[in-house]
Amino acid sequence: MKFFADVHLHSHFSRATSPNLNLPHLALWAQLKGIQVVGTGDFVHPGWMKELKEQLEPAEEGFFQLKRKYAKTFEGRLFPSCRGEVRFMLSCEISNIYKRLDKVRKVHNVVFAPDFKAAEKIQSQLGNIGNIYSDGRPILGLDSRDLLEIVLGSDPQSYLIPAHIWTPWFSAMGSKSGFDKMTDCFADLSKHIFAVETGLSSDPLMNWRLSQLDPYVLVSNSDAHSAEKLAREATIYDTEFSYPGIYKALSDKKDKGLIGTLEFFPEEGKYHYDGHRDCKTRLHPKETIKNKGLCPACGKAVTVGVMARVEELADHPEGRRSPRARPYYSIIPLPEVIAEAKTVGPASKAVQTVYMDMLSKIGNEIFILREASLDEIQKVAGVLIAEGIDRMRKGQVHIAAGYDGEYGKIKIFEEKEREALEEKGQMTLFK
Repeated sequence: MKFFADVHLHSHFSRATSPNLNLPHLALWAQLKGIQVVGTGDFVHPGWMKELKEQLEPAEEGFFQLKRKYAKTFEGRLFPSCRGEVRFMLSCEISNIYKRLDKVRKVHNVVFAPDFKAAEKIQSQLGNIGNIYSDGRPILGLDSRDLLEIVLGSDPQSYLIPAHIWTPWFSAMGSKSGFDKMTDCFADLSKHIFAVETGLSSDPLMNWRLSQLDPYVLVSNSDAHSAEKLAREATIYDTEFSYPGIYKALSDKKDKGLIGTLEFFPEEGKYHYDGHRDCKTRLHPKETIKNKGLCPACGKAVTVGVMARVEELADHPEGRRSPRARPYYSIIPLPEVIAEAKTVGPASKAVQTVYMDMLSKIGNEIFILREASLDEIQKVAGVLIAEGIDRMRKGQVHIAAGYDGEYGKIKIFEEKEREALEEKGQMTLFK
């Protein structure tokens, strides 16, 4: 069975997240987006664990579904064109801050459990180590290697995936507090790591440049802090629809059940280029070298982004494919395509009106971005939006790269192009 999974996200118990980030909203938005398997996020938090156990019931092995009385709360907001099955699997991101190899390390890891018994074992042990009540993503003075040992001890099918491995400040291989080798992060337990997450600021093509990442299959997830951000990245499977099916597709090097990923254009990620946000300074890595790592505006050190970090550690030129490579498809969230066409913000009422109209008449967002006919899109949303989606599919977009926590800025149309396409659309209307 082919399905889309987005399993790294958060709940309303995490800091800087939407108060509506609850199970009914996640189930609703998973269907609007076109996702069939959603991570619960934050299962270590006692308050969220309580909600999970109250609102979910077992479905396929290792999967859970929303109980009927909770699912009914959003049915009036779900378009028939987007209706589909949604399953949850138990997941949680942990922030590990510790000293290893004479340096303070700050690493985010995502852990997965096949059932509540295993999840509660992990929760109990982490609760003995640090505060698991103040944040859905707990910050613990725990070595990543030791977290992995706890996860492995909870159940034979519990596993850990290093999160957004290139993010400068909080990742296994980030420029500020990560390692130069993945095996240095997990030491003697490294053989139990079989997948890594690309993150929004890198794509598979960048990761394939490192031989040391060859043992791992690449996954992508949204790291969503609101339900509306689901599926900005996702992983595509064609395997048994169950937790063991996903586990086997990730861990068995001969299994081809993971068939691809949906990716941000990496330039749109918050840490693709180097830079200094306070000074609004965006730097290509070559400029950073020229400026000796300092911001030309204020003279302070810039945040070295993902592009430069990959270049530093790469042992292959761009274009090389890893032995475990899978296809990937670069996408732009549909509200951003609409916003570019309309020259307004993605959260504006004008964009949201068109967005919901497209979902109601065409189908879920992933279907619109990847498969819907351009003719159908044009009939519902107009020439500009259809052209924008066509260019996205072809990779014909321009992005001012993100840096130091600032997302990249997408540009699909030049002003003269927009005017010509709008005129074409008007002419079509009067034929």
